[in-house]
Amino acid sequence: MKRVYLPLLLIVIVVLEGTAMDFLPKEWLTSSFYFIPHWVLVVLVYVAIFYDYDSTYYCVLYGIIFGLLVDIVYTDMLGVYMFTYGLVLYSIHGLKRILHSNWLVTTLLTVVAVVCADVIVYVLYSIIRETDITWYTYVYKMLLPTLVANVVFALLLLPLLPRKLNDWAESHLEKSTSV
Repeated sequence: MKRVYLPLLLIVIVVLEGTAMDFLPKEWLTSSFYFIPHWVLVVLVYVAIFYDYDSTYYCVLYGIIFGLLVDIVYTDMLGVYMFTYGLVLYSIHGLKRILHSNWLVTTLLTVVAVVCADVIVYVLYSIIRETDITWYTYVYKMLLPTLVANVVFALLLLPLLPRKLNDWAESHLEKSTSV
């Protein structure tokens, strides 16, 4: 039963990601800054750090699946978030191998993941001419506010999620090796 908890959590996060803008004050929404919630990516970074072992790649698998779900639900272009989340989470999983898992490294890897994912999405949309925003405008009005908002979300999850993910990983390992 505990194997179902993580996908259910990610489904709830996908739904909440769509309503994230409703929680912000109206003044922020009418400003010229744009916040893009990458909550699924943030949770999957936690999965990469606290759930996956060096030989398992659940974060990449869930990144591809839920990236496609984000594409289907929230964008007009299929495959952009699927590709981006898979690539970024594979890189984060590799970086996790050489760094210790503590709150500072978790925050740093979250920053790297959000920046890389957002820049890759911007570049892909620029290549296919879905956006015509200049680089300076993108960094100042979209990337920095997006980074701040997602790091705040990651810091809010920090006291709750790592311990739960460790418990789920241990029970998942016990179940798979007990047969």
